[in-house]
Amino acid sequence: MENDTNNEVYSKVVRAGKRTYFFDVKSTKGNDLYLILTESKKTTNADGSESFQKHKLFLYKEDFEKFREGLEDVLAKIDSLKNIGNAEIDVSLPEDSYSTSISFEDL
Repeated sequence: MENDTNNEVYSKVVRAGKRTYFFDVKSTKGNDLYLILTESKKTTNADGSESFQKHKLFLYKEDFEKFREGLEDVLAKIDSLKNIGNAEIDVSLPEDSYSTSISFEDL
């Protein structure tokens, strides 16, 4: 594994319309890996100038597997929903879903 002065191990950029997604794998001083997911969205200000809104999510090694399972599950569900059409989509949560009434303001 190559490390530079920023502990960056690997980066992947995905461009999608007005959004760009960055997948940055970094290492800690103890050589544990973590992932930073960044969404960057180009916006136009009232004066016509452009700026970027960025949102970051840090994912640590102890959460990799649960994150992967959750992502694979929702992507599989999206694929199955595409096949049945919008009229028949069941938006109820399965029994094993994690649901909470905590709002972001509570955090």
